[in-house]
Amino acid sequence: MDIKSLQLFNHLADSLHFGETARAMFVSASTLSRIVQRLEEECGAPLFDRDNRQVALTPAGQKLLVFSRQVVRDWRELQAQLHQDAQTLQGQLSIFCSVTASQSHLPGLLRAFRNLHPAVDIRLITGDPAQAIDRVKQKSCDVSIAIHTPDFPKELNFVPLDNIPLDLIVPKSWGISQLAQIDWRRHQVVMPEYGPTRRIVYHWFAEAGIRPNVYASVGGNEAIVSMVAFECGMGFVPQVVLDHSSMASKVTRIKVDNIEPYQLGLCCLGSRRSEPLIDALFQLELS
Repeated sequence: MDIKSLQLFNHLADSLHFGETARAMFVSASTLSRIVQRLEEECGAPLFDRDNRQVALTPAGQKLLVFSRQVVRDWRELQAQLHQDAQTLQGQLSIFCSVTASQSHLPGLLRAFRNLHPAVDIRLITGDPAQAIDRVKQKSCDVSIAIHTPDFPKELNFVPLDNIPLDLIVPKSWGISQLAQIDWRRHQVVMPEYGPTRRIVYHWFAEAGIRPNVYASVGGNEAIVSMVAFECGMGFVPQVVLDHSSMASKVTRIKVDNIEPYQLGLCCLGSRRSEPLIDALFQLELS
């Protein structure tokens, strides 16, 4: 007795017509007759009353039908569960981002991802955002939240998450609230040592015809906020950094409309883009 035989029996018990069941189940009439005969031998009782005009279930056939329908139903449920398990993503996905991005953009993204793929383990690595591209290239993470730049490596795949404006911040004690109040020859500037902010800000200075009076160059946007809060100078930082900084109350934020924003997004090696875990994360953002 097997599932296929029980499926044939169930259909025949409903149709009570050997020819109809044979056609519907894609077997020959002789094959169907042999399967019914084998079932009757296994049950030790006739399952159908047959004559030249009609087919009817016997009491034994009715009992087998109750059993058979339950077995076939259970088998289909098991198949569905096995198929679902096979489709469930499992494994570990490592993501690199800055501490700020882990607070601003990652929570919502991971919440949606975890709702869809709860069996995936997330390994979060935080550090200097300037390392985001190299981390992916060196395969020390699967995906990073990075900033797109004009020289973004061609071997990386990038999906945008958000545009992040840059704000100019000045010490509160300076009493400056507008861009026009700044004396670029006298007021000193704290610049980043490297990274996209440095490129964007120097480009803005060049477009505006300003030669900045640089007080210091520091590593990281958070360090710029601290230096400005300590009244060492003014500087440009991404809005999201200031929004999550404990020093925000010690500086004045000045909007600068004509400065290029960051394009923040997910990146991975192009050669790994189709890997199931990475693809699931990227598809979530693309949808």
